[in-house]
Amino acid sequence: MTMTSLDNNTLTAPEQEPLSARAGSEGRRRSAGQRRLKVLAVQFGIVVVLLGSWELLVRGGVLDALLYGQPSLVVNQLYIWVTQGTDNGSLGQQITVTIEEALIGFFIGTVLGIVFGVAMGRIQFLSEVIGPFLKVINAVPRIVLGSSFVVMFGLGLMSKVMLVIVLVFFGVFFNAFQGTREVDKNFIANAEILGASKWQVTRQVVIPSAFSWIIASLHVAFGFALIGAIVGEFLGSQEGLGNLIRQAQGNLNQNGIWAAMLIMAVVALIAEWLITKLENRLLRWRPPQHNAAAEA
Repeated sequence: MTMTSLDNNTLTAPEQEPLSARAGSEGRRRSAGQRRLKVLAVQFGIVVVLLGSWELLVRGGVLDALLYGQPSLVVNQLYIWVTQGTDNGSLGQQITVTIEEALIGFFIGTVLGIVFGVAMGRIQFLSEVIGPFLKVINAVPRIVLGSSFVVMFGLGLMSKVMLVIVLVFFGVFFNAFQGTREVDKNFIANAEILGASKWQVTRQVVIPSAFSWIIASLHVAFGFALIGAIVGEFLGSQEGLGNLIRQAQGNLNQNGIWAAMLIMAVVALIAEWLITKLENRLLRWRPPQHNAAAEA
């Protein structure tokens, strides 16, 4: 009887453990889902309160609709743009132009930022030579560069892309540079002892170690890309969301300004979501606690 009892316990114990672990995992997922719903509910409530208060203050005469706009009229402006288009074409065309400028500049600026950041982080002489020039360029106000680019490259795509490249480059560059400098020197020394060349050390040790810094910079970099495209269009363009904002400002159409800003916010949120997905996919090796910010 004792042997049978031991055999039964031996057989049933391994079956109970996975069930318990599975139940615990499902419980954690359920708890995380409930927490996420609570967060979304609170966020939605905040938006409702802010927009509702804004609408009531305008309707009550506390705020001037001409100066502050009105949420209901912002929605009406969006409806007009969607159904009737803008003065320069369809709303979709304006959004596409701005996104195209932002994406091209974002890609080029990111590649240049990574290349220069890693190279200057690895080569001290290069850092000493080029560093002062980059500091001077970074100190120049971006609005001045934008105006200069419009004069040099005209009202077309190139002037906006150049401004986006400058804005994105420095955000990515400083992260790539710092990430390269923060690489554990023991890793580099061990790789060199094993006979790795400088290029192999850079490619197989330095870049993977600095990758977290680089990916983190993309969240801010795309926001700068969108800002650069909008500012460039505002300074001089024939289409795009920045041009819509400039026209709305010229017509004292505050609701048009808010409507364009709302579209920009939606585009930025979608881009942030995509970058977060990319980050989670490329950096799966990170411990779970480091993903808390991304999940939030």
